[in-house]
Formats: sequence, structure tokens, C-alpha cells
Amino acid sequence: MNRLTTITHALSDPTRIRLLAACLDRERCVCQLVELIDLSNASISKHLAMLKAGGLLESRREGRWVHYRTPPSPTPIVRDAIAFVRSYAMRTQQIVQDAERLAKIDAFDPCDLARMQREGCCCVPHSTIPHPHLDEHTYQ
Repeated sequence: MNRLTTITHALSDPTRIRLLAACLDRERCVCQLVELIDLSNASISKHLAMLKAGGLLESRREGRWVHYRTPPSPTPIVRDAIAFVRSYAMRTQQIVQDAERLAKIDAFDPCDLARMQREGCCCVPHSTIPHPHLDEHTYQ
């Protein structure tokens, strides 16, 4: 029962569902998730810790970078929870918008993205208004 309550608590917040959805199909660096959700690194880290406590995400450290992904061999209850999010949340307007935004965020090297965040420039605009920093970068 404890695992179930931890998972349902982790999924009870829209921000955590967005973070989990962002990590469903690929590993994400914290800087990418900060850029997506537009909250402080500390806030994102707290949300990620709750998802990790529920077994919905796992992390790996690479130097100073922390990357999150869904577990490759989840327990049955975690597998079912992830499948539930994949089945229902992925069709919501917010998650669809997040996927479009992640495509733009993915065009940036995470090191460059983190540097731009430290320097205080937002590199991926939250609206459709052109942003000067985007125009300076070449997409691959």
C-alpha cells in the first residue's frame, strides 16, 4: 500500500505529470526540464525527487549533470502508472504543447542550455513571439 500512495501522490500534481511525460521516451537533463517548466532548479528538483521516490523516474549523475528517465525494468505497479500517464496525459493540450517545446529545447546542447540559464537569457520562448536568442543559434 505504501508504494501505491507514493505513486499516487507523485502523480497528484500537474507539474510532476509534465515532468514524467517529458521523460517517457528519452532521458532528460535537469536543465532541459527547467527550461520546459520554467520553474527554479530547486523546485524542479523537488518534483523530480517525488517522482523518483515513487519509482516513476530514475536518475544518473554525469559530472555535475543529473539526467532522469523512466526505469528500463519497472515494477508492475510502476509500469501500470507509467502506462496510465502515457495513455491519458499525453493527449492533453499542455503535454502536446510541452512536446512541441521539447523539440526546440532538444536542439540545444545541454551545456549551452545550462550556460544560457546561468547567464539569465531564456533561450526557448514560451510563446510564439520570435526570441532574439533563438535567432542566434543554428539548429542541427
